[in-house]
Amino acid sequence: MAIQREDFAQVSHLELIARQVVEGFITGLHKSPFHGFSVEFAEHRIYNTGEPTRHIDWKLFGRTDKLFTKRYEEETNLRCQIVVDNSASMHFPAYDKKFPDRLNKITFSSYCAAAIMQLLKMQRDAAGLSLFSDKLEVNTPARSSTVHHKLLLHKLEEAMQSEGSKSTALSAALHQVAESIHRRSLVVIFSDLFGDPAQSGELFSALQHLRYNKHEVVVFHVVDKRLELDFRFENRPYRFVDVETGEEVKLQPASIRESYLSQMQAYRKELELKCAQYRIDFVEADVNLGYKQVLMPYLIKRGRMM
Repeated sequence: MAIQREDFAQVSHLELIARQVVEGFITGLHKSPFHGFSVEFAEHRIYNTGEPTRHIDWKLFGRTDKLFTKRYEEETNLRCQIVVDNSASMHFPAYDKKFPDRLNKITFSSYCAAAIMQLLKMQRDAAGLSLFSDKLEVNTPARSSTVHHKLLLHKLEEAMQSEGSKSTALSAALHQVAESIHRRSLVVIFSDLFGDPAQSGELFSALQHLRYNKHEVVVFHVVDKRLELDFRFENRPYRFVDVETGEEVKLQPASIRESYLSQMQAYRKELELKCAQYRIDFVEADVNLGYKQVLMPYLIKRGRMM
């Protein structure tokens, strides 16, 4: 199920959208091999042999024939810092009346971040938020209170409504985030990872900094795959504008497509290899494919950490 722009228009509050996304996602898990885990993640955890039996949910056992223990409000199992890129490139593609349901990258990232926050809230886990463009603009510690949750959603809503006219300082932001988190956490990053290729070493250094500080990291490479990775433009003259530098170039897409794809594939391969080297989960997130591609890897990552 894809996230549609019209859903946001009908229900403007990001929290309501996040709830709808999570409810649909968990309903889908009930029909999948992850059925038991989805229940654990929402309200219970799987019973481990040797534990006291007084907390077993026997009613749930009667319905599922599986043993789960009840999870209590005071339990906090995870601290998660969600890092969202709000630079100008994340506001691509621009709204087009021909494609009213198409999301730009910052809106898609904000929807997914809000959905993850909702999952964290359901499990009484703590969430923090970092927003950056040419500098780190928001950097809250991870907390589990309702007031804090609403604050984070408000900051995401502000990001979606901003113009995104600034450049990217991903490496510097990640270094600051790494230094600001004082307890082992899961760091979830939403970014298109677009920047100066010559500075890719700085990005990898920042990711390594997070791992050196004992944090688990998931990088969601947010892209419009059709346009940015596959370069599917009509064979006619275009004027391409770098939204962060203002640099312009006029060309026929077919004349550079092969070279563009080669360089993009090489960069993506380098990202995958470096993330694998640092034991970082690298996930391509296409804005045209909905939220499951993000929530499932997050759910699996969380399960491995518990």
